[in-house]
Amino acid sequence: MSEAITRPAVEKTKKTKAAAGASPSLWTRIIRHRTSFLFLSPFFILFFIFTVVPVFTAVFLSMTYYNILEPPRWIGLTNYRNLFLDDDIFLKAIANTLMFAVFTGPIGYFMSFILAWLISQIPQKYRFLYTLCFYTPAITSSIAMSVVWLYLFSGDRYGLINYWLIKLGVLTEPFIWLQDVQTILPVIILVSLWMSMGTGFLAFLAGLANVPRDLYEAGVIDGVRYRWQELWYITLPSMKPMLLFGAVITVVNALQVSEISAQLAGSPSTLYAGHMILNHLDDYAFVRFDMGYASAIAVVLFLMMVGLNRFIFNILGERD
Repeated sequence: MSEAITRPAVEKTKKTKAAAGASPSLWTRIIRHRTSFLFLSPFFILFFIFTVVPVFTAVFLSMTYYNILEPPRWIGLTNYRNLFLDDDIFLKAIANTLMFAVFTGPIGYFMSFILAWLISQIPQKYRFLYTLCFYTPAITSSIAMSVVWLYLFSGDRYGLINYWLIKLGVLTEPFIWLQDVQTILPVIILVSLWMSMGTGFLAFLAGLANVPRDLYEAGVIDGVRYRWQELWYITLPSMKPMLLFGAVITVVNALQVSEISAQLAGSPSTLYAGHMILNHLDDYAFVRFDMGYASAIAVVLFLMMVGLNRFIFNILGERD
C-alpha cells in the first residue's frame, strides 16, 4: 500500500524537476528579457525589411518571368534550367569568378593580415602613416583604375608598360593587355590584389591592437623567444573573431567583383574572358530588364556565398 502511494509521488516529483530543468520557450525568453529585445527591435526590423524580405522576393522572382512592364508570370524552375544547361556565358562567368576568388581570396587575406601585423610592430606614431598608405587604394579605387591602371595597361605605345617593354626590346609592337583573352583575367586579379587592403585590413589592425600585452609577457616566461612564436601561439588564437570577420569580408568581395572588370576590360569583355557573375546579373537586370532571370543569378550567387561562409565558420568559428 505504501509503495503504491509512494510511486506516483516519486514520478510526479521527477516530472516537476524535469519541467523545471527544461529550457524555457522562445516566447517565455522574450517576455523575460523584453527590455533587451526592445532595444534590439530597430535592428531586427531593419534587417527583416532590407535583408530577409529582399532575399525571399528574389527567390520568388527567380521562378517567374518578369520584365518590369508586366506582372510576374510563374514559370517554375525554368530560369535555373536555362542558367545551367543553356547559358554558356553564365558558366564562363562562374569559372572566371571562382578563378578570381581562388587567387585574390587567400592571397589578399594573408597580405592584409601580414601587413597589419608588420604595421603593429612599428612605433605608434608612425602607424597612421603606413595604415593610410596601404588603405588609400581601397577608398580611391575608381580614380586609381581610371588614372593609374588604364594608363599602365594602355594598348598603345603610350601605355607605360608597353613603352618600357618596347624600349627594353622585349616587345616590337604594343601589346593590347586589356583586350587579349590570355591577359584580361590576370590584370584584373593584379589590380584587385592592389586594392585588397580594405575593411578586413582595418579589422586585423584593430584586433592586433587589442591583444592583451600581459599575454606576451606570460609567453616570454613560458619560453616564447621569437616574433613568429608570439604570432602563432598568442596573436592568432587571441584574434580569432577578427580572422573570421576578415575571411567573410574577403569571400563576399571576391564573389561580388564586377566594377574592376567593367572598368578595365569593358562589359562585356573580349570573348567574356573577364566576365563575372555580377556582370552577368547587371546585364540581365539593367540592360535587358529580365528581372526573373537576374533574380535566379542572384540566388545562385547568394547560395555560393552562404556555402563558402559556412565552410569558413566551420574552420575559424568557435565550437561552443
